[in-house]
Amino acid sequence: MIIIMKMNATQEQIDTVKTRVEELGLETHLSSGEERTIIGIVGDKSRVVEDNFIRMTGVERVMPVSRPFKLASRDFHPKNTIVNVKGVEVGGEQIVVMAGPCSVESREQIFEIAHAVKEAGATMLRGGAFKPRTSPYSFQGMGEEGLKLLAEVREATGLPIVTEVMAPADLPLIEQYADVLQIGARNTQNYALLKAVGRSRLPVLLKRGMMSTIEELLMSAEYILAYGNENVMLCERGIRTFETYTRNTLDINAVPVLKELTHLPVVVDPSHAAGKWSLVGSGSLAGVAAGADALIIEVHNHPERAVSDGAQSLKPHRFAELMQQIKGVAAAVGRNV
Repeated sequence: MIIIMKMNATQEQIDTVKTRVEELGLETHLSSGEERTIIGIVGDKSRVVEDNFIRMTGVERVMPVSRPFKLASRDFHPKNTIVNVKGVEVGGEQIVVMAGPCSVESREQIFEIAHAVKEAGATMLRGGAFKPRTSPYSFQGMGEEGLKLLAEVREATGLPIVTEVMAPADLPLIEQYADVLQIGARNTQNYALLKAVGRSRLPVLLKRGMMSTIEELLMSAEYILAYGNENVMLCERGIRTFETYTRNTLDINAVPVLKELTHLPVVVDPSHAAGKWSLVGSGSLAGVAAGADALIIEVHNHPERAVSDGAQSLKPHRFAELMQQIKGVAAAVGRNV
């Protein structure tokens, strides 16, 4: 439920309504626009008598919110949320490009890639130190040593770090090094982990599960928001379908749908959707044209020797060429990179 205040409502009137809602044991979330304030109500709505609030001074109307996701909904928060990561704004006019290897493999590797993607125009560095793998025998990441290398390369390049967290127990360690906490597709509905990152001070990049609906993705975001972390970015990374010529099927329609439903920034991951480096460019351009706020792209200096996801990784020179194409499409839709 939301309470929409009148255009001329005073701060005292807003505070009075907010206090009354909280006296009923419910939570309030304020969204202040240029013209009016919206007070979102979260909790047991059976305690709310709409007419009592309509009669309060400064209230224009009371509206129910039928969607199960409240805090993520545009009904609660009409304006776009802009997530600020060390000065890089995701969700604004600029399209942010996060790039880097699937996994940190060595100091030489991560430094070479980081400098290359920065020179090409990327503004954030992605790199995994802990990797969830289908096979227990596959490379699982360098752990804390990988995190230390990411922190070192951040100091050298100024690129904020995006890295994955797999379990609540790992969070305190990763928070010491990371700038963005990535929740991978396999953990989209790991509610203990969602609650943990919801209590974190760091922004969260939440990937859509490979068999999750859009609503399920938004409900996962709702967990993070409900536990206090308002800096959530949603990532479309392809879903599992009957098609076998790509690793996953990039749901490009999810981008405009999410932009309609939620105020949270939308990120597209063309690398995991395609599974083949030759298709990553097309997916990137399609994501920008569809309205994505950011891209997250895998880049490796020697993909033929990569310990994970080499087949979908762009070489640095190909990434640089793609960045020029991205700038062209961004300009065509009124954005910049």
